[in-house]
Amino acid sequence: MKPQAWGAIAGAAGATVAGVAFGVLARKRHQIAVERQRLVTALTDESAEPGAHPPGEQSSVTADDGARLSCEEIEPTGRAELTVVLVHGFALDRRTWHYQRRSLAELTDPTVRLVTYDLRSHGRSERTSRESCTLEHLGQDLAAVIRALAPDGPLVLVGHSMGGMTIMALAEQDPGLFAERVAGVALISTSAGEVGSSGLSGSLLSRRNPLTRSVGFAARLQPWLVEGVRRAAGDVIWAVTRSFAYGDHNVAPWLVDLVDTMISTNAVDALTDFVDTVGSHDRIAALPALAGCEVLVAAGDADRVIPYSHSERIAAELPHATLLRCPGAGHLPMLEQPELLDEALAELLRRSAARAHRSSPTTRAAGPARTGGTRRWRRHA
Repeated sequence: MKPQAWGAIAGAAGATVAGVAFGVLARKRHQIAVERQRLVTALTDESAEPGAHPPGEQSSVTADDGARLSCEEIEPTGRAELTVVLVHGFALDRRTWHYQRRSLAELTDPTVRLVTYDLRSHGRSERTSRESCTLEHLGQDLAAVIRALAPDGPLVLVGHSMGGMTIMALAEQDPGLFAERVAGVALISTSAGEVGSSGLSGSLLSRRNPLTRSVGFAARLQPWLVEGVRRAAGDVIWAVTRSFAYGDHNVAPWLVDLVDTMISTNAVDALTDFVDTVGSHDRIAALPALAGCEVLVAAGDADRVIPYSHSERIAAELPHATLLRCPGAGHLPMLEQPELLDEALAELLRRSAARAHRSSPTTRAAGPARTGGTRRWRRHA
């Protein structure tokens, strides 16, 4: 997810650090708490406790610079036709794919194995230096995960927000991989460049924005203070999260809680470390590497983080891509409108499997064979 947009969430804490009156904050917290309770009463969902289903096999992959990446693999029954690698966005973790890990694992046409992981300095992956929090490193991390957990067979790469930018970074670094093995790509709620040119005000999105800078600086110097303020302003930040993550403000509260929990898992300064790299992201020139793949470009037309026009720009550069508009959805269509997105992903996988079969009929299966529930091999970087 876009760092500067979630800078608005960190900004709620930053503004408080700068001196927002606690009385006003307390009244606002009360109003939001009442609204949260109203939604809890009005809305129920059988999936109100998002979990990790179906269960996967957890592992670690070592990145090129030694960083430990927390990964997970979900195997199908029998032999997979494709390996699908899911790459989450900024400030989140692999729980982003709550719905997709179930729907894609259940596919039979084609059968797929899933690989998902937490980006560096996110979720359960190792915290890394500020200097290594770049899209270049994220692209290299994705390559390391592929080498370790999907060393052969056709691939489909699915990226959300900064995850989509990560895929573009890999395409820039290794276009041959896309020509030889990547049969399909899904770019969800992402941008190929000029991230700060629209959506939130350019001043807020600027890499030189003093609020974003001051929050990161304060978090590095006095992490206990910033984290304490973030906890104190929890309801306010929850409301800001809902506003930027979802187009429908009556979305089930547990979906907001899920995003709020993922963001809260990450240290504030770990998140602000990515501001520069996303602000300077410009990989329009890398998109032609995807021309030989089946491509899905999807986004919500109510996205306040990365406006829908960015997806239109990507699709214009890839005329054979499928462009999916999720009406009324915000920045997280995979959680807000999972049925619509899952249907499009399933169709992408069918086309990708057919493409892989046409281009290399003798390609070995994407997943390791299973005998009696035991894996025949396992590789790590």
